[in-house]
Amino acid sequence: MGGGKSPRHEEAAVTTTGTVRYWAAAKAAAGTAEEPYAAATLAEALDAARAAHAADPEFGRVLLRCSFLVDGVQVGSRDHAQVTLSQGGTVEVLPPFAGG
Repeated sequence: MGGGKSPRHEEAAVTTTGTVRYWAAAKAAAGTAEEPYAAATLAEALDAARAAHAADPEFGRVLLRCSFLVDGVQVGSRDHAQVTLSQGGTVEVLPPFAGG
């Protein structure tokens, strides 16, 4: 029967570590400029950040307005659960900026 059909996608379950960097209003709401992540996807990293900052509801509200860069690449409208994180990577949390 020739085993070896497509292997399960276990890579998605691998937890990686890196850094989340907060900017402007996100930094103020988080109370820090950066913190570590331990997650396989952007969705997991953001869920963990929301849980870590659950005492401040403003943090969750700010995240709703933010855009994200993962290792310098804009996430845009991609599903955060499909955006995998790299070992030692960086997630930039960017709230809307006025002026410019």
